[in-house]
Amino acid sequence: MLYRDILTTRKPEKKLTTGFKRAKGRNVFGRITVRHKGGGAKRLFRLIDFRYDKHDIPAVVKSIEYDPNRSGLISLVVYRDGEKRYVLMPAGTKIGDEMIVSENAELKPGNRLPLKKIPVGTQVYNIELKPLGGAKLCRSAGIYAEVIAQESGFTHLKLPSTEIRRIPDNAWASIGRVSKEEHDLVIFGKAGRSRHKGIRPTVRGSAMNPVDHPYGGGEGRAGRGTRRPKTAGGKITGGVKTRKRKKYSDIFIVSRRKKK
Repeated sequence: MLYRDILTTRKPEKKLTTGFKRAKGRNVFGRITVRHKGGGAKRLFRLIDFRYDKHDIPAVVKSIEYDPNRSGLISLVVYRDGEKRYVLMPAGTKIGDEMIVSENAELKPGNRLPLKKIPVGTQVYNIELKPLGGAKLCRSAGIYAEVIAQESGFTHLKLPSTEIRRIPDNAWASIGRVSKEEHDLVIFGKAGRSRHKGIRPTVRGSAMNPVDHPYGGGEGRAGRGTRRPKTAGGKITGGVKTRKRKKYSDIFIVSRRKKK
């Protein structure tokens, strides 16, 4: 897939952009919580509409654009009342296509309906966890969930992780899947391109000194020297459950995701 074959403009809508400071792997105290992040090209933030609060007003796709802050493509849509908004573009969208947020909308990519109005077997994205709470699930490139059941006020969705989850059937979702399904096939090709994206080099723990990592030190090549695999901060990885035992959303999970 070549961008020039799909994108229709390189200049974003100025009123729907803003500057912002990237976290670069640090928390509010300035401490690194995610390693290997930093630098990268400066980005302009696009204001994406995830709430979809304009109901029963048709909109037309005016442009297809690249967004450096997410994996999928975005579309500039113009509503019949003249308002412009950015939305996540579903696969197969073309300039001039119409979309609408309505309880009686047609089942076609880009349209948005309550989950209870969506039949079993349909692919959906931009899914709310609670009514009018804004889209939270399935927002990455090529991603979708599948409606597999409607039962007693809840819709059962099979998520990309293979987890099956119950969501209130009066929450909303968009029909289709997110655009740019080939995103996972991209090969950066050189270290410089990773640096442009804000990804710093990853160094093996065994190549470090003991002060820097639990695997560090030793003469020549040495085993990790610890019973269980650990992060640089000493946190156990591999085979250890990280989800809280009594998380509030456990009651909504019908089937856990399959282990890889």
